[in-house]
Amino acid sequence: MAVKRGLGKGLGSGGKGIDSLIAPRTAQPAQKTAKTETIKKSEPVKVRQNKKEEPVQSPEVFLKISQVEPNRKQPRKTFDEEALSELADSIRQYGVLSPILVQKSGDYYEIIAGERRWRAAKLAGLKKIPVIIREYSPQETMEISLIENIQRENLNPIEEARAFQMLLTEYGLKQEELAQRVSKSRTAVTNSMRLLKLDERVQEMLIENAISSGHARALLALEDNQLQYLLAERIVEQKLSVRDVEKLVKNAQEPQRNRTDVLNSDPNSYEFIYRDLEERIAGAIGTKVSIHQKANQKGKIEISYHSTEELERLTELLLSAAGN
Repeated sequence: MAVKRGLGKGLGSGGKGIDSLIAPRTAQPAQKTAKTETIKKSEPVKVRQNKKEEPVQSPEVFLKISQVEPNRKQPRKTFDEEALSELADSIRQYGVLSPILVQKSGDYYEIIAGERRWRAAKLAGLKKIPVIIREYSPQETMEISLIENIQRENLNPIEEARAFQMLLTEYGLKQEELAQRVSKSRTAVTNSMRLLKLDERVQEMLIENAISSGHARALLALEDNQLQYLLAERIVEQKLSVRDVEKLVKNAQEPQRNRTDVLNSDPNSYEFIYRDLEERIAGAIGTKVSIHQKANQKGKIEISYHSTEELERLTELLLSAAGN
């Protein structure tokens, strides 16, 4: 399969893409001053560069694959074995088309971006791997690893949330600053990190893709971690939809409900269906609505009002809906 050269496209204008983080640092042009020096034709023109500046191009080199090790703080912890095998097959045929990014760390080279390619190259039996050697601060290393994985959509929701948390706690970034660097909204970053409040067993189920992010967000409304886990198990066993889970969670939040009642309740029972209809009608007309079921599928709808003005408003609303 064709693999594009490089580490991926940069993020949007509001964010900090990989290209902007690993782009070679070139010398800034000298500013013009009032006085200009005359350069003799016999003298070669020299360009001043900071001693710490890196060369304009970072040459690709080959290292023994045994000299390269993963970054222990890499946000991505799980790898799809089938996808790795497919990539290894491609590498056997075409080689590693995009060098991985590494930096020197003691007696070995630590991967900054490209661990998946490194793992696939090992599976393919390669002895050497193309790399670009650079030098970054711990924070820059973390940012590049996170951004590359977000661009490639390789992180599961918990890995992404943990990476966000690490950047905030270890490097003192604010949520707004972090959101800008990874080209996500502040709300998206906040919602991602909320997943870390789930019971750890539920987090593992999300990592393993046994439940979806929608299921997980619905379970967040429960403060009882054990109930979170028990409902998550029920999601898997009964293949409950996100809507079903939302109904069960609402039921659990009622004061008189205990854990056993919630676990034994049926989100598709008449009780849940009518409660859902009550909420939908109440949301549409702006007041409390009660549905009373009788035998033979008969019943009545009770609409509450608290003043003459509210009765008039409801009357106009109902007549308008009926076309009168």
